[in-house]
Amino acid sequence: MHLFVRIVERGSFSAAASDIGIPRATATNSIKALERRLGVRLLQRTTRHVAPTSDGETYVQKCRIFLSDLEAMEDEFATASVRGHLRIDVNGNLFRQVLLPRFDEFTAQHPELTLHIGDGDRLVDLVREGVDCVVRAGEVSDSGMVIRRLALMPEVTVASSAYVARHGMPGSIDDLHAQAHRMIGFVSSRTGAAMPLEFRDGEGTTLVTLPSTITVTSSDMSAALVRAGYGVTQAPRFRFEDDLASGVLVEILPLNPPTGTPLSVLYPSRRHMTRRLRVFIDWLVHVFEDWPSK
Repeated sequence: MHLFVRIVERGSFSAAASDIGIPRATATNSIKALERRLGVRLLQRTTRHVAPTSDGETYVQKCRIFLSDLEAMEDEFATASVRGHLRIDVNGNLFRQVLLPRFDEFTAQHPELTLHIGDGDRLVDLVREGVDCVVRAGEVSDSGMVIRRLALMPEVTVASSAYVARHGMPGSIDDLHAQAHRMIGFVSSRTGAAMPLEFRDGEGTTLVTLPSTITVTSSDMSAALVRAGYGVTQAPRFRFEDDLASGVLVEILPLNPPTGTPLSVLYPSRRHMTRRLRVFIDWLVHVFEDWPSK
């Protein structure tokens, strides 16, 4: 049943077999045996894709319920340490700077748990790609996912010391235009346009769009360019703490910081959360519990 569900989710015998750790031939023979035993055809096979038949759709739904209930039953009586394989996806910089320094806490508590850590900002199809959870910054909305807020990350506006020496240190939001400042344009994947800079101003928020010599779609690229003096950018403060401390970067308009960025963990909406996922999310909550208000 687990193999069949993975084949449907991945649309591929080879990918599902790789996920589970068995040869592709074993996966093929197992599904053929399952279809013979049930007396129905469960999968439509083409040269490029595998999809469930109408009977297969019904069967995969019942399999998911059964497997979820089975794991819940076993978890209820389990006294052994948490084991199995957990697949997560998290921005690499967030993992390196925030999670990795404390990761030995988690691995020491659960030595029999293995992990695959994906690194990216892209949207992930958790079910299809077999990912247990993703950690994402920004506002997220997905009716098919459970979204749990972890923290509100303080944001900062920065530029390099060399850039400020050339353009001047703005004393107000209006000075950004008056002093002909430039921004490193971070292009929105939704709109295809560079997102404006955001500044808190009293009780409200002011959006400012400056000319951009360079636009990017990667937070790592934006960080490299701001250090090299190509303009102003905004990002979570933790990202640039070392650069600010060393003087490579300076904070711009500290009295008008951007609004904080929410950080959340997303996971599929299932009847039962596995023990391995539950202990990981509990650890995430513990890591971020001392951060600003959630």
